[in-house]
Amino acid sequence: MDRDPVRVDLALQGGGAHGAFTWGVLDRLLEERWLGIDGISGTSAGAMNAVVLVHGHATNGAAGARAGLEEFWRRVSRAASFSPFQRSALDVLLGRWTLDHSPVFVAMDMMARVVSPYDVNVMGTNPLRGVLADSVDVGVLSRSDIKLFVTATNVRTGRGRVFRKHEITPEVLLASACLPTMFQAIEIDREIYWDGGYAGNPTMTPLVRECDSNDTILVQINPVERPGIPRSAREVLNRLNEVSFNAVLLKELRMIALLRKVAHPGDDEGARWAGMRIHRVASDVMLDLGYSSKLNVEWPFLTMLRDRGREAATAFLLAHGRDIGHRSSLDLGALLECP
Repeated sequence: MDRDPVRVDLALQGGGAHGAFTWGVLDRLLEERWLGIDGISGTSAGAMNAVVLVHGHATNGAAGARAGLEEFWRRVSRAASFSPFQRSALDVLLGRWTLDHSPVFVAMDMMARVVSPYDVNVMGTNPLRGVLADSVDVGVLSRSDIKLFVTATNVRTGRGRVFRKHEITPEVLLASACLPTMFQAIEIDREIYWDGGYAGNPTMTPLVRECDSNDTILVQINPVERPGIPRSAREVLNRLNEVSFNAVLLKELRMIALLRKVAHPGDDEGARWAGMRIHRVASDVMLDLGYSSKLNVEWPFLTMLRDRGREAATAFLLAHGRDIGHRSSLDLGALLECP
C-alpha cells in the first residue's frame, strides 16, 4: 500500500500456542513500510510476541523483528519436542490439532482440579524460562524507541501490574503467562504474580495515556462470541476461559465508546480516551480450536496459525488499511447496546 507513514500502537492478547496466530499478523504488518510502531501492550503469549518483536526491531528494524519472531517460535517448539503433551494417534490421523484425547492432557486436566502445581512441580520448572533467556537481551530492549507494556496479575491484590520496558526480564514474561493451575506463582519485588489475562488481556490504558499514536490495532485470539451452547464440561471450561480473558478488555473498549459520547472538550484525559481509534484483527479459525490446543506447540500447528494470522492481517489491510490514521474500523458503539 502506497501512503503516508502512520504510527500505531499494538494490543496483543495472550492464549498460549494460539499466540502463533499473532506472530503471523505481526509478520504481515511488519512488511508495510508505512506502518510505524509507537507502543505495544501484551499479555502472556502476546507479551512474548511484543518483547521479541521489540528486541529484533532494535537490532535490525522490521527484518530483525520478523526473524526474531520466527526464531522464538522455533525455540518454543523445539523446547517441547519431548513434552508429554502430544496429540493422540487418532487426532494425528484425522488431522485434528486438539489435545482433548491425549492421555497426559486428560490426566493433567483432571488433576488440576485437586492437585496444586506446588505439589507436582515442586522445583517450579518452566521450559519457557530458557527459551526467553536465549531470546531476549534486556540491554537491547532498553535501546528501542518502541514503548513496551507487559501485564501480570498481582495475586495478593487481584490487580494488574503493568511492567514498562526497563522493568522487563524473563521472569516478568513468565509471570504474565503464569497459569495458576499449571505453574507456581512468579515472585517479583517480593510480590507474587499470575497470568496477566485475569487483569488485562491486554491492558489498553498505557497505550492511551503514554503513547503518542491515536490508532491501536488489537490482535484478538480469544473469541468474543461463540455460537451454540457449551454442553460438555470441557466446552463449559473453554468458554469460561474465553469470557474471563476478554472481560477487562471489553470494559476498557466500552469506556472508550462511552467517552466518545460524553467527553468534554476541556477534559484532556477523557478526550485522549475518546480520540483513540481502534482496529481489530481476528479470525474464525479460533472458533475451531479449544483450550487444549493452547498447549500444542508442534511446528506444523504453529506455522498453520502463523499462516492464518498473515491471511487475517492481509484481509484487514485490504478492508481497513485506509481507515488507519482517520477513523476506527471496529464498531465500539455495539458495546453500548447492552448493559
